[in-house]
Amino acid sequence: MEFFKLKKEKNSLPQQEQESFMKRAIELSEVGMESNEGGPFGAVIVNNGRIVGEGFNQVTSLNDPTAHAEIIAIREACHNLSTFDLADCIIFTSCEPCPMCLAAIYWANIDEIFYANTKEDANNIGFRDYFIYNEFNKPINKRKKKFTQLLNKEAKQVFCNWALKTDKVEY
Repeated sequence: MEFFKLKKEKNSLPQQEQESFMKRAIELSEVGMESNEGGPFGAVIVNNGRIVGEGFNQVTSLNDPTAHAEIIAIREACHNLSTFDLADCIIFTSCEPCPMCLAAIYWANIDEIFYANTKEDANNIGFRDYFIYNEFNKPINKRKKKFTQLLNKEAKQVFCNWALKTDKVEY
């Protein structure tokens, strides 16, 4: 079973358009920060040369640790395009995506990622992306959070039922 679509080889947007979309992502990062809705992060998702989703960090204003700019933009793009598969889209983000956002970008099948600041830049102003990236590389029993497996047999049955389900929507 193929979990992620292979990246299609295609021409990216012209440099001028790339810079225009990145400027919008940076503008959104400033809007969110200046309005005290969250950290200094913004993102736009582009499909066929037009913005279909955009967002800025709203973690503190929504009391939602998942309300990162990229997640907000992905949700809006999926809503606007009526799909969970953004395979023909490009994301422009004001900072290299954190682990959660990077995973969401992969799950959404976004073709291409443009970013401005790096995860090192984010680390330098107090964001903990590095810590989380490092945690993923550790064995589960060596991580800072405690992991305990429970009721695997019961949960595995649901997975078996999914595997046999004939009317499921693959994603």
